[in-house]
Amino acid sequence: MILAGCSERFHIVHKIDVQQGNVVTQDRVDQLEPGMTRNQVQYIMGSPIVVDVFHQGRWDYLDFMKPGYGDTSLERVTVHFEGDSLERVTGTMLPSGTGPDPEASRQVTVVVPPQERIPPGIFNKIWHYLTFRKPGEDSY
Repeated sequence: MILAGCSERFHIVHKIDVQQGNVVTQDRVDQLEPGMTRNQVQYIMGSPIVVDVFHQGRWDYLDFMKPGYGDTSLERVTVHFEGDSLERVTGTMLPSGTGPDPEASRQVTVVVPPQERIPPGIFNKIWHYLTFRKPGEDSY
């Protein structure tokens, strides 16, 4: 039971990375330009994951990555065609120089929540009693 409880913290159990969909990178999206043909877009981005029968002028590319340990990421790129030529690109990843100010998208706001004090449990009290420390002292 002790090893099972510590496996999440110390990564004793190996978890694989799961990647589904297309590989969508900023380099590939930057190569897209209005006026490209469908074949040129497919050469750069690969086959779309979703081609809607009712919306022939729209291709969807999804890149879902769930690492074994860490945060899940989802990138979505939708290319819109007018006839056979690329009209515009929408989604979470846009070609450089389009959309909002690129400098504004690089700004990150970090909010650090205050540390909550959880009252020590019985095992914590026993541990501090056996090691002659008070429940707030850290040993380094």
